[in-house]
Amino acid sequence: MTLALLCAACGGGGAYVKSEVTTVSKGQQLIDLKKALSDGAISQDEYDKEKSKILTAS
Repeated sequence: MTLALLCAACGGGGAYVKSEVTTVSKGQQLIDLKKALSDGAISQDEYDKEKSKILTAS
């Protein structure tokens, strides 16, 4: 009986954990990258490097 009470008190703790995985398609990554270039957030060189990474990623 004591063991059952001890085990019952172990669970919980009130912590709430939320995990979320988001997958973005290569097409969306390229669109976002092109917008960053258009907006001046990245240089042409940075754009070319990141584009290459996206296209060669598996």
